[in-house]
Amino acid sequence: MNLIRVALDVPVARLFDYRCDDPAAKIGARVLLPFGKRKLIGIIVARPEQSDIPPAGLKHAIRVLDEQPLLGKADLRLLEFAADYYLHPLGAAVMATVPAALRRVRSRDPAPAAYALTPEGAAIDASALPPRARSQHRLLSLLRGNPVTPHATISDSPAMRSALQVFIAQGWVQAATPAVPSLPEFQQAAAGPALNGEQTAAVDAILSSLGHYQPLLLQGITGSGKTEVYLHAIAGALARNTQALLLVPEIALTPQLQSLVVTRFPGTTVATLHSGLADGERAAHWKAARSGKARIVLGTRLAVFAPLPTPGLIIVDEEHDSSFKQGEGFRYSARDLAVVRARQAGVPVVLGSATPALETYRNAVDGRYRLLRLSQRIHALPPQIDCIDLQNDQPADGLSGRLIAAIRTRIERGEQSMVFINRRGYAPVLVCGSCGWTSDCRRCSAKLVLHLRERRLRCHHCGHDSAVPVACPDCGNADLAPLGQGTQRIEAALAQHLPEARILRIDRDTTRRRDAWPDMRNRIRDGAVDVLVGTQILAKGHDFPQLNLVGIVNADSMLYSSDFRAPERLYALLTQVAGRAGRGNTRGQVLVQTRFPGHPLYAALRNQDFDAFARALLAERRQAGFPPYMHQAVLRAESRNIDLALQFLENAARLARGISTAVSVYDPIPAGMMRKAGRERAHLLLQSPSRKELRAFLGAWHPQLATAASSAVRWALDVDPAEL
Repeated sequence: MNLIRVALDVPVARLFDYRCDDPAAKIGARVLLPFGKRKLIGIIVARPEQSDIPPAGLKHAIRVLDEQPLLGKADLRLLEFAADYYLHPLGAAVMATVPAALRRVRSRDPAPAAYALTPEGAAIDASALPPRARSQHRLLSLLRGNPVTPHATISDSPAMRSALQVFIAQGWVQAATPAVPSLPEFQQAAAGPALNGEQTAAVDAILSSLGHYQPLLLQGITGSGKTEVYLHAIAGALARNTQALLLVPEIALTPQLQSLVVTRFPGTTVATLHSGLADGERAAHWKAARSGKARIVLGTRLAVFAPLPTPGLIIVDEEHDSSFKQGEGFRYSARDLAVVRARQAGVPVVLGSATPALETYRNAVDGRYRLLRLSQRIHALPPQIDCIDLQNDQPADGLSGRLIAAIRTRIERGEQSMVFINRRGYAPVLVCGSCGWTSDCRRCSAKLVLHLRERRLRCHHCGHDSAVPVACPDCGNADLAPLGQGTQRIEAALAQHLPEARILRIDRDTTRRRDAWPDMRNRIRDGAVDVLVGTQILAKGHDFPQLNLVGIVNADSMLYSSDFRAPERLYALLTQVAGRAGRGNTRGQVLVQTRFPGHPLYAALRNQDFDAFARALLAERRQAGFPPYMHQAVLRAESRNIDLALQFLENAARLARGISTAVSVYDPIPAGMMRKAGRERAHLLLQSPSRKELRAFLGAWHPQLATAASSAVRWALDVDPAEL
């Protein structure tokens, strides 16, 4: 009897056995299966000799969908480790890593991933198109500028989709293969800037590690040329006829890094994998990685699972970034899995950051990782960092007099400035001065943020949106006032104080349109902007040579958070933001507005001494019994009623205390944001100094949780949580 064991995307921690006589039924291939009244696509993970299911109860697979397996044995081994470590169903983990276009049962063919002009379309005279059909003119120009244009680039608006249908009906456009280069052979990398001594030493260390497992921490200050080290290391990996995987934390960083990589490696296939791609594009790039055609794979968190037949090097840029930790569903850490994958494959992994995560930093100083340092900026001096004491320089509309004067001076010199505030909208809350009413979100333990231009109150957690009331809902007072600052309010204040300035606001609201952020970057580089106002979008990976002043507003809001990781994250964020200043020929200046200029964090920031800051934090963590000296897991529960969530956690804690004394089980408490999207949330913390003991404990405890759970409570176990 021919059997297959299949991973399916269902919320149960088991695999499923089927009969299958198709000789193409190989481990790693997709298969279409009957599942209840549905048909599902699964991945074959084993060919067992026998099954626990009686032969009469085994169903037959409908058909195998792949001639060659989608996933190799190494890919499945990584997924099996991840599913086991993070206690997630293997089927759900496996299927989550496969592009959506490859895991759907379709009744019709999917839309093409890309389009191109037919010979008839190429011969069209633009003047023959209707003058008012702007989308048709735009589409024609787009297709002529990009011979094979991805579907997602064309279909960014209903008007463009309509124009596309017109062109198809006229026979002017046809489906095409996405523009993924097809040359797998490595060509000599284009010459880049000359490396300094520290960069050369770092590259040599990485190249000497090729061919065997070696974790390396590349600790380089902002502007020290970490990217150049990555590119030289990638060239070395490609020269050995292997593939390189480069992970970045943000989608916003992917296009510009992709452009740099493509320029440096002409003729070499580069695949990109991130959630901003259309399904067809993502599937095409994923297949290019799997086939080995894509010699370089660039992507965000999920790309750590990209199938690579010949991996040679793994790089994690900005490895400290919390974006590498998945916060819902399959709660894995891409950074940690990158290290695991490198160990399994026997290849080096480079973790790069100006401010490494304390877990990574400890591994480096203790000798488990090799530490490489870049301590000097390339052709520039580190910025001068100062604090503005708001006790002495009272801000007007969130901006101190010294900061406004500094921006004015930079404008007079023809230089650019940036004001950073990590809060979008106009103000974080609307307040009634008469009765004290505040704009609370009814579905979350949060305030509705005022977006003044749109006259809307919005929750940045659940998405609730409502009009600004004309009067206080409680007392009828018409004098409602915004409290605090957001990017919109800072933008308005700058326009008032500096009416001649060309101001550009960059946040999630202004960059929603697909081409908005690239257009903004071009305006900044062309010198068409005097002052940037923005959030974390501006903090990482951007190089604007004319930007010489950075002002940081509202940094104190993170200073006394209840999260023990808040100081580490604040220092990293401020370092990244400060690093945007002075990357050209003029030394940059950074002004941090604060009411606590003597705080040790700001002192370390002014001295730009991460090592001293990290050593102090590690000493505090050791004394307090926090990671990296403890290993943690959090059981999260949510329900319509907080009492139900807490009751489930109390029962879970009772079960936990009977399993092992090597694991500390704390009392359940409500989450920091107790209510989110209408559901009440609580959590239970567990920790142990031994990772092995904690894993064994979780393996015994997890099955008991499923039997103790109620349908009224949703729960999830978060191993190595990034936040509590």
